[in-house]
Order: sequence, then structure tokens, then C-alpha cells
Amino acid sequence: MKVLLINGSPRKDGNTARALNEVASALNAEGVETEIVNLGTKPVQGCISCYRCRELKRCALNDDLYNAVRSKLETADGLIVGTPVYYASPNGSLIALLDRLFFSSKKHLLYKPAAAVAVCRRGGATAALDCLNKYFTISNMPVVPSQYWNIIHGFVPGEVAQDAEGLQTMRTLGRNMAWMLRMIEKAGAELPQREAPLSTNFIR
Repeated sequence: MKVLLINGSPRKDGNTARALNEVASALNAEGVETEIVNLGTKPVQGCISCYRCRELKRCALNDDLYNAVRSKLETADGLIVGTPVYYASPNGSLIALLDRLFFSSKKHLLYKPAAAVAVCRRGGATAALDCLNKYFTISNMPVVPSQYWNIIHGFVPGEVAQDAEGLQTMRTLGRNMAWMLRMIEKAGAELPQREAPLSTNFIR
């Protein structure tokens, strides 16, 4: 079993990375392989609503970050997305990537357990989590819980290490993800039958 973790911070070794490493360590201790992908500092193109992904079965905007994450999602069994909080929302570059990824790659996401992690100085984390969780729930992905909302506090690099409860929440999230993956594997149940999607426009 393998879980892909996306570090939505431009800082490779910042507080978001520290939080995700805590989750990854708990997953590794449970025998689950992990890989962390860092968003980095390069500009990320957002979705342009061209709908060419319906024809191409992938995003028409061909960039390395999208291609790498999409490829890794094909073999991942679970997904965790971490973000710093900017203006009570996730990093804009992360949103740009997720918009394109989730719109064009649903077949790689269906029924894979997922969770979001938010890192903030003081507030705005629940709004950021709400934003990220919507990507999962629109894609038929079970959302993995923890003992509290998946929030950890820190401002300067490394400060999250002082948030003992936040770190415990990250470890619990990792163990819960491992448990859910094992339960899914053990059950071996067929995926739910899916109806052909309906799309209703409210303006005639």
C-alpha cells in the first residue's frame, strides 16, 4: 500500500513539510509506503476551462508538476494534501494544480481515501480544510478522520514542533489512513455501481 502526500507549500522544508512528515512517519510505522511531492516555487498554471481533457483524458496544459503528480496518483492507494494557510484559504498554486488534476483525472482518484492538512499561524485553517475537502467529496473519495481537525500551528520554520496536540493529530491521521486502507483491502468488496453522470443547468 502506498500513500501520496502533496506538500502545497513553496517551502520544501517548512512547517507544512514537517506536518506531512509526521503523518508519513506514522504511515511508515504501520507498513504503508509514502512519497511526498513538493509544490515548489515555480508558477502553476490554473485551469482555463478548455474542456480538452474530455478528449485527451488528461489536462491539455503539459507541465512537469501536473504530469508527475498524475503519474504518481495512478499507483497510489491514498492521498493526503497539505497546505499553508494564505488569507483563510490554501496556497493559490496548490488550488491551480488541484483544479486541473481533479477535473481531468477522476479515474485515478475514485474511492481512494484522502485527507487534507492545514498549517496556520493563528486562524483560517478550518476554511482552508473545507476548501480542500470539497475536492475529495466531489470525487467519490472517502475522507479519513483524525482525533481533531487536521490543523497544526506554526509561523517561522520548525515552529510546528512546539504544537504537541497538532503533531499528535497528524500521527493519528496517519494511523487512521493505514487502518482504512487495510479495511478496504481486507473487505475486497466491489466498487459501488455508478450511474451515468447527470448535469443540470439552472439557466435555460
